[in-house]
Amino acid sequence: GCSPASMKLRDAPSSCPSLWRWLPCPPAELRLDLVLSSGQSFRWWESSPGAWTGVLGGRVWTLRQDGDRLWYTVYGEEDEHEEEEERDGCPAKTAKLNAAETEQILRDYFQLDVGLSALYHAWGAADPLFRKVANDFPGVRVLRQDPVECLFSFICTSNNHISRITAMIERLCQAFGRRLCCLDSRPFHAFPSLSALTGADAEARLRALGFGYRAKFVSGSARAIAEGLGPEGLCQLRSAPYAEARRVLCALPGVGAKVADCVCLLSLDKAEAVPVDTHVWQIARQRYGVALGGKSLTPRAYQEIGDFFRELWGPRAGWAQAV
Repeated sequence: GCSPASMKLRDAPSSCPSLWRWLPCPPAELRLDLVLSSGQSFRWWESSPGAWTGVLGGRVWTLRQDGDRLWYTVYGEEDEHEEEEERDGCPAKTAKLNAAETEQILRDYFQLDVGLSALYHAWGAADPLFRKVANDFPGVRVLRQDPVECLFSFICTSNNHISRITAMIERLCQAFGRRLCCLDSRPFHAFPSLSALTGADAEARLRALGFGYRAKFVSGSARAIAEGLGPEGLCQLRSAPYAEARRVLCALPGVGAKVADCVCLLSLDKAEAVPVDTHVWQIARQRYGVALGGKSLTPRAYQEIGDFFRELWGPRAGWAQAV
């Protein structure tokens, strides 16, 4: 496919987009602006109006929507002679990709094989409150992210907000990740490999980057995974039952029920995982009349709220909650 001229990124000779391609994708199935800014992933930025640039699978992409088309381009790496490397757990080749491979990466990331309109219809039929708000938020889907990136991103989310989390993760990638390319004089880095985060000085370096108490959780979880199930084992939780995946994650430093559910939902194919925070808890009580005791979100209340929404919305309750 050929692109409108407005899509070109200026001053990027080292990594000019090879070409723009598109795949059919109506807004009812995907709205980039709603999905990429919603706090599911923290590595996308609106590089020009309607265009989103970010790092996915160790490459830099720009995405944009036009009618029923999702346009995309992938930028070349500065050193094309780099040996192929085994990215932790889920192997990602740094070799050149063909058109079918690039399209497949996007289809997988946005889980485009899951028909969203039909799900909205089913959720709306089951839940009048959902039906009322859903019209304003079409095309909200759940991303399928790399489990290492998702886990360490969400460890950084505790007591934090999206703009600060985004800045922290950017610093993490600059300090520990492989440099990919430069666009508009802005450098882009891959998410760090697990091994990069296990160094003896990792915690001190993270503290220096402003991670605070999260520094020891990031380095501690990296070591626990490296010495335990390994990055492959983390990836294999995709085929484990939800309860088991959650239990394994909750044993890691800095991972409680909510972070575990985010990782289950956003990277481990557990569509029934419903992350519950104080906002969701309040909505459950005020809008849905879920009578759950206490002044705080206890583990039992957490479980009961998740079960309530799973019962209401069905096997993809985590997707409905994202809307």
